[in-house]
Formats: sequence, C-alpha cells, structure tokens
Amino acid sequence: MFTLFLTSSPCGHDGAIFEKNGFREELLRQLNGEVRGLYVTSSPDDFHGSECASEGMFTALQNCGINIVSWTLLDRRNITRAHRLVRESNLVILGGGHVPTQHRFFLEMFLREALLVYEGVLLTISAGSMNCADEVYSIPELPGEVRDPNYKRFFRGMGLTSIQILPHYYEWKDFVLDGMKIYNEVAAKDSMGKRFYVFPDGTYLYSMFGYEEIRGEAFLMENGIFRKICEDGQKVLLPII
Repeated sequence: MFTLFLTSSPCGHDGAIFEKNGFREELLRQLNGEVRGLYVTSSPDDFHGSECASEGMFTALQNCGINIVSWTLLDRRNITRAHRLVRESNLVILGGGHVPTQHRFFLEMFLREALLVYEGVLLTISAGSMNCADEVYSIPELPGEVRDPNYKRFFRGMGLTSIQILPHYYEWKDFVLDGMKIYNEVAAKDSMGKRFYVFPDGTYLYSMFGYEEIRGEAFLMENGIFRKICEDGQKVLLPII
C-alpha cells in the first residue's frame, strides 16, 4: 500500500516545491528518511526532454530538504527493468506530458501490476495524475485532436483513484484548440454523465488506505456545469455529493 499525492503540478514557476495547502510539509513528513527515487517519464523516446524533467524534479525535491540517496529515470532504455526499479524505490514519480503517449508506455511496462505490490510514496504530475484514474479522460491538447474522430478521449486507466482530473486550470481555462474553447466547448460537452475535478497548480489529492481528500482550490465540472468545491487552505473529503 502506498501514499498517493496526485497533483496538477508539485512546483511553482520558480521550480520550488509548493508550500501552500500543506503540500511541502506533508511530503516531508512522508519522506523523512533516505529516499530512493524513480522518475517515470511520459515521453519514453524523448531522452533529452525526459532527462531535463527528471533533473528538475530531483533538484526541487533535494532543495526542499528531502534526503535523496539514489535517483533513476525510467524511459525506453531501461523499460525491461521497470518492475525491479519500482520495487527498489520508495518514491515513484509519474511525470507530466501527453496523456495517451504516457498511457501506452504504462501499458508496455505493466506499471499497474508493478504498483500492486509497491510500498512507498507515489507522486503524480498532470498527465501522470490523469492516467491514475479508473477511467481516464484524455482531454485533447495537440492540434487536430479535437476534430479527430479516431482520438480516444476515454479509456481504462491504472485504477489508483476514482477521480478524473483536469490539471493547470488557470493556464488552460481560456485555451483554444482547433477553433474550440477547450473548457467551455470541449470538456463541458464531454462532462455529460461524468465528473471532472479541475485542479489549479498547487492543489492536490492526498490518498492513503482508501481515504481521499482534495487539498486546495478545486472545481467540479459535471453535466456541463462548473462550480467551485474547495478554496486554497481548505480540504474536502471525497466523494462529493
């Protein structure tokens, strides 16, 4: 059993771990000994980009006082060692990026199965958080995806949480893709019969032993209706009625 920190982003624009909503404090409480970190990329064939993302996360965690004794990047080059690397780690990070690309990589390495016996902390970022859901909502984000009839917006995820999140609210809320407003015209329509939890950066889901709590400002998009459910500095226990 592991502790899950499901985030939009764990770091601010300055690259430092967020302190608001008790995130840094809680992370330090959970990682109070020697940490063996594993960064799982979302872009397994982009070695340079993956290394940059991994190094940035390593630096942020080290600077906030976490004692990292080993650090490994998991990408295409060492995929055959994925289960062993997970087993040897007590901090696994699922990076952000393109949701379907990352999903395929997770399937290739059977990551869900590896996490069934994992004990430690799982920190997920953006796409990594989205892919943790029972059913993933993969909102279009690249040119052409909105109007592509073959683009799959819903698929089975890793089943680590029941909630479907949309990250980076303030960065995405006015974003236009393929001539359509990604929130007002795309996500709102896709939310019919669904529940999307919308997180700004600095908000996170804390989950342990089946207990799930949103900490920080958050919104709910359901059946085309958008409403705020939590403020910064507040917590809300799931499920929301």
